[in-house]
Amino acid sequence: MFRQNDFGHTQGETGSYASQWSKHLSEYPLFLTLSGKDYGVKRLFIMSYQINSIRNFSIIAHIDHGKSTLCDRLIQATHIISERDFKDQILDSMDIERERGITIKSQTVCLPYTAHDGLTYHLNLIDTPGHVDFTYEVSRALASCEGALLLVDASQGVEAQTLANLYLALEHNLEIIPVINKIDLPSADVDRVKKQIEDDLGLDSSLAILASAKAGIGIEDVLESTIKRLPPPSGNPDAPLKALIFDSHYDPFRGTVVHFRIFQGTLKTGDMVRFMWNNSSYKVEEIGIFQIRRIPRTQLSAGEVGYLIAGIKTVQDTRCGDTITHANRPCDQAMPGFKLAKPVVFSSIYPVASDDYAELADALDKLHLNDASLVYEKDSSAALGFGFRCGFLGLLHLEVVQERLEREYDLSLILTAPSVQYQLVMNDGSTQIIDNPALYPDPTLIELTREPFIRASIIVPERYMGAVMKLCLDRRGISTNYQYLTSNRLEMFFELPLSEVIYDFYDKLKSVTQGYGSFDYEIMEFRETSLVKLDILINGDRVDALSQLVHKDRAYERGRTACEKLREEIPRQMFKIAIQGAIGGTIISRSTVSAFRKDVTAKCYGGDISRKRKLLEKQKKGKKRMKMVGQVMIPQSAFLAVLKSDSE
Repeated sequence: MFRQNDFGHTQGETGSYASQWSKHLSEYPLFLTLSGKDYGVKRLFIMSYQINSIRNFSIIAHIDHGKSTLCDRLIQATHIISERDFKDQILDSMDIERERGITIKSQTVCLPYTAHDGLTYHLNLIDTPGHVDFTYEVSRALASCEGALLLVDASQGVEAQTLANLYLALEHNLEIIPVINKIDLPSADVDRVKKQIEDDLGLDSSLAILASAKAGIGIEDVLESTIKRLPPPSGNPDAPLKALIFDSHYDPFRGTVVHFRIFQGTLKTGDMVRFMWNNSSYKVEEIGIFQIRRIPRTQLSAGEVGYLIAGIKTVQDTRCGDTITHANRPCDQAMPGFKLAKPVVFSSIYPVASDDYAELADALDKLHLNDASLVYEKDSSAALGFGFRCGFLGLLHLEVVQERLEREYDLSLILTAPSVQYQLVMNDGSTQIIDNPALYPDPTLIELTREPFIRASIIVPERYMGAVMKLCLDRRGISTNYQYLTSNRLEMFFELPLSEVIYDFYDKLKSVTQGYGSFDYEIMEFRETSLVKLDILINGDRVDALSQLVHKDRAYERGRTACEKLREEIPRQMFKIAIQGAIGGTIISRSTVSAFRKDVTAKCYGGDISRKRKLLEKQKKGKKRMKMVGQVMIPQSAFLAVLKSDSE
């Protein structure tokens, strides 16, 4: 039992009791029964120990620098899952994440670790998505942490997203621990990477941890450094509840599971909580922590990370970045930085078989339960029937949604060419925002058009500077600046139209830089542009699903390429098929699918030539009549070909 003179202080000096926890913890057990006037001292002492034993951190890195593998080793080192149940990339729950080697849906895990000082710490690893499309989700996860492990590949070095994620972390005043990963690779150059960490990132490379997540090297050093170098969280457990939502997912049996970090106050099962953005109140059914699976707890206090279940029907009610507080004792203000995720890329999705429309609608509803950033509405096309117009955070988000619909719900889909939002200023002074070519008004009614621009940061070896410059200038980019990071690596800055990036810019960049180029961007403002609607005509009929909104200077090239791609994909018929690109009533490109020719003269052996000529004339008339009534079936591959119409 604690006595009055155990710490050398009087009963009233409770602050000194709390400050001495680390000095006397090994001498006195925490969980002793105190009664009466000593209870408050014990509670303060225990709470001080609890919050000082917590570390909230994230791992930030460029794509494919080994973040998921390092998470695997940390989980194995803390033994929260048996070797029999363990599998690689255990925090990546989707097959797409495993195949592509990227993190799409962030995960959280609480790692109990007994350090060299004999104390047990609770390390809350808040995993972050690994792609530029999900920058906002990354920022909310970082806002829930006090520190971050900055992972750098020993062979690749510092890349674009390494810098971008570091800047995000520094905006939230996080303590940064550099970790040089993959030191066991034959191509690893640790000294070069240390110099990059010093020069490019401004961090002390002498404190960098050398590790190989795959080989299990340096994992204990990572855990010890997390405890010693990252600060514990702060916050008063007795203050009004203030918790930040940094993620959520849908459980078909329990409803929405909210992932949150408590900054102030204490949350218990049965409490009434209020979400400050939509001002809705819920009764807490269950709270707990993540250790691969959900572990229920009776209460969570300031500094802790966990989950909340309160019978919430949809993920849309729990916006990332929202603040949770008590309904009867709210905090004074919400957490800063909240904003709604806005889609930037738009495409229409249609089922290949029109009978599958109901299944597509049901699949989108279910997918939307887990992905609040997916926006969709009903759409229709004369060529493809009924479908949905969808908004995505970026091209990767579009591909992920398409693959999940096809794999998880066994659907065959057709996607139209992706588009961005354009601002149209009409002659009467009004402004319209459109993303669908089908909604493009009469050009005579438009005074001017504007399109979104991005600020792109590209890091490449010096020898690829010319190729990258040409690629960006060909995409209507403006070079604003460049700087040398080292003697042979430079960072180039461009202002580019978003519409030129969403097709195959990233693939082209990887090609011209032989895989060494890295790319990151942020959305800027709308700028004036010259916009036209490019229609594709098949045998004189407009196919609305193939229409595109393009810059006037790129219309001819885009139309010619689209016609050539369609000519390769549309199967031949018994009559010629004309494929044309048109702006209004002006044809700007054309390609023709040749007709099959049946040898109608095969049965003629010699004789007068007029007999053969008569058969050929008859065939010609039949083909002409067939062309008038013939229907051209456009295969799914033709629509996919137009998506990649810039590929060479």
